Amino acid sequence: MAMAEHTEATLTSSAFRIAAASIAVLLLVVTVIAYALLRQSEAVLTAEVLGTLRADAAAIELVAASGGNAAVRQSLNVRMSADPRRLYLFAAADGTKLEGNIDRMPPEIAARPTGGVFTYRKPDAKDEIDRQAVALTVTLGDGARVLVGRDIEAEQRLLARLRLLALGGLGVLVLVGLAGGYALSRAILSRLESVNRTARSIMAGDISRRIPLAGSGDEIDRVAGNLNQMLDRIEELMHGLREVSDNIAHDLKTPLNRLRNRAEAALRETGDQNACRAGLESTIEEADELIKTFNALLLIARLEAGALEGTTEDVDLGRLVSGVAELYEPVAEEAGLVLSVATDEGLLMHVNRHLVAQAVANLVDNAIKYGRVSATGRVASRVEIGAMRARGGIEITVADDGGGIDAQDRERVLKRFVRLERSRSQPGTGLGLSLVAAVARLHAATVRLEDNAPGLKVVLFLPDRTSA
Repeated sequence: MAMAEHTEATLTSSAFRIAAASIAVLLLVVTVIAYALLRQSEAVLTAEVLGTLRADAAAIELVAASGGNAAVRQSLNVRMSADPRRLYLFAAADGTKLEGNIDRMPPEIAARPTGGVFTYRKPDAKDEIDRQAVALTVTLGDGARVLVGRDIEAEQRLLARLRLLALGGLGVLVLVGLAGGYALSRAILSRLESVNRTARSIMAGDISRRIPLAGSGDEIDRVAGNLNQMLDRIEELMHGLREVSDNIAHDLKTPLNRLRNRAEAALRETGDQNACRAGLESTIEEADELIKTFNALLLIARLEAGALEGTTEDVDLGRLVSGVAELYEPVAEEAGLVLSVATDEGLLMHVNRHLVAQAVANLVDNAIKYGRVSATGRVASRVEIGAMRARGGIEITVADDGGGIDAQDRERVLKRFVRLERSRSQPGTGLGLSLVAAVARLHAATVRLEDNAPGLKVVLFLPDRTSA
């Protein structure tokens, strides 16, 4: 039953219908070509025989002119004995047969002096089978007529075999084409069924399933690869959503509790206006930090949705990086760090000025804030900012000589709410590098975290394809 259903699905599939239609068109074209070739072969054969007969008729006319009817009869006997396939009829003006190996003048030839095909029977033949021949007539001086012909039965049998061969070839072509179309349809349906099985498994809740690849690199493999990449991205987003939910519950619970406690403390200080005011100010500051966190989350979500793609312009990235460095120079000095900047000239690129500036500012802020916090005890003494032209685009780098980040943590810190500084002694939400990664994706750019030996080097690479 399953085999019958599978066969029916194959025969009704689009692939089989396309194959059948292609075979039908090919069959029609081949039939027309074969018919034209057979007709042309028959015409060429007839023309060639008629050419030989005309030469023979001309020779007989010369014989008649020089020797009369007796010479014609002698010549015809010689010709008939030399080749039995030659056909002759020498008839007087009144139609009486004088010589020849056929009994009568065929009416279809008598009406066509230029010659043509006719049927006849040999006078001495034991069977009564009609045979085909080509002939023409020539009229002599006394009104006598000579039919000059040739038996073409062998050529007709050859043409008949060619017709049968053409029909057999067309039949084989149909069978092979249908079999090939069926096999092709089965192969395509089998691969599409693997896609359907994967889709059904994913809809049932197994988001980790992927479409198997045949390894041929064909169109179906490329589509399957793109779908697998899409599924990887969806799974990554779903895991990220769960992590964000967990991190929001964990990281925002403490400030919310602190906010509530300060509000309660302010309410209790009914007799001291200064204490009440200080409590309210602390509450406002805590609320501002929460608002910043939610604004950052909202911005990241908008970036990942591509909501800001149209807000781009030509920006000199060298000047932009220098401006960010100038803004953070007092902060670095206060932290006891030496901040230096080096940029190339003319680093023009079509980007979102505000977002790229925000990404660079986040990198510099992280380098200043966390470069002096290290589990190994090493603290940074300098921060280097650069914007250089690289092969295929522009690289913006922010490097420090602090404790750095372990290789196994470098991909993880690009996710939301990830903070390697577990004591939470430094202010922050763990969204800075997530925002940088979102800005990079919006600009088809990449973010790399590398070992600065010592310290950490973050590279934001913007490819030239983002230019206008």
